[in-house]
Amino acid sequence: MGILADSLKRVKPSPTIAVSTKAQELKAQGKDVIGLGAGEPDFDTPDNIKQAGIDAINKGATKYTAVDGIVELKQAIVDKFARENGIEYKKEEISVASGGKHIIYNAIMATINPGDEVLIPAPYWVSYPDITLLAGGVPVSIEAGADANFKLTPEQLEAAITDKTKWLIFNSPSNPTGAAYTADEIKGLTDVLLRHPQVWVLSDDIYEHLTYGDFEFKSIVAVEPQLKSRTLTMNGVAKAYAMTGWRIGYAGGPVELIGAMRKVQSQSTSNPCSISQWASVEALNGPQEFIKERREVFEQRRDLVVSMLNEAKGIFCPVPEGAFYVYPSIEGCIGKTTPSGTGINTDEDFVTALLEQEGVAAVHGEAFGLSPYFRASYATSTEALEEACKRIIRFCDSLT
Repeated sequence: MGILADSLKRVKPSPTIAVSTKAQELKAQGKDVIGLGAGEPDFDTPDNIKQAGIDAINKGATKYTAVDGIVELKQAIVDKFARENGIEYKKEEISVASGGKHIIYNAIMATINPGDEVLIPAPYWVSYPDITLLAGGVPVSIEAGADANFKLTPEQLEAAITDKTKWLIFNSPSNPTGAAYTADEIKGLTDVLLRHPQVWVLSDDIYEHLTYGDFEFKSIVAVEPQLKSRTLTMNGVAKAYAMTGWRIGYAGGPVELIGAMRKVQSQSTSNPCSISQWASVEALNGPQEFIKERREVFEQRRDLVVSMLNEAKGIFCPVPEGAFYVYPSIEGCIGKTTPSGTGINTDEDFVTALLEQEGVAAVHGEAFGLSPYFRASYATSTEALEEACKRIIRFCDSLT
């Protein structure tokens, strides 16, 4: 009789973390590696936010807090939702956890019974299906390919809903594709959801501040207020505020669901880091101008990467509307061979050979539920991105 739980057999470690770990190991060995695997801004946390964390330490705000967040942070989140999204929440409708992933985990664990189905448009963030499986649910992948700009259609959503459907997980802008839904596109989906009152919506808005051109972000509840009573609107400070390591995610939702999530959290992590909570109060309440400045840099990087990757033989790279990822097709590389004789039969073969031959770390598309693609993050320096793209072009040129 083994020690490990059977539930662990249903899940796998995060492929994105695995790629970043492998890149770090190779760098430690002295290899010249450019990592495009991590979804983490290369910018530093703004000084005023860091100072708020330091002040919290100096003031002794280092004790346990309420399980799902201090009152001051909950109020800052209420104000943020009203100011930026036009959604009215009360403090008792707010949950704060140790990162956005923790919010999602709590929500799924608090609501899924064995056999409940969770609809997940693919490509998807790697953790959605595995969290569902860990909870005993059934992830139902709905393929939203490049021909649909990686966006779920109302017809696809309608066809996927069954009497076992509990949740739709909706991520816009998307990780891994950067696809972002317009208000009209969201309305098409919400019209379907209004016909199926048993289906809840987990709206993952973590990349809301990273959209480009004249694209205007809209959250689901802002588009269709009638869905507020069965929507969990999730966000966090990681991406927009360059606070990935501070580990603060938050959500607004119905009191019953928030209370259930609090119960799960009370028996796992308890409160998020007190210091990080105070820093997040400053993040949400403090100056916001730097977000626009950084977004402009990301947009320049996006344009550079898309342009260069589309020069590579066998690659087609769509232009994403948001986030800081590209999701290029490598269909033209499948079936080819590297100079060392390695066959490129899958997108995992591609990224493995790319890392070994050229020292560029990316994540294979299969990890996100749609092949043959790979995900590359452009949340790193422009110089590193330019060199990485040159290496990818060189790698593709070498395939025969």
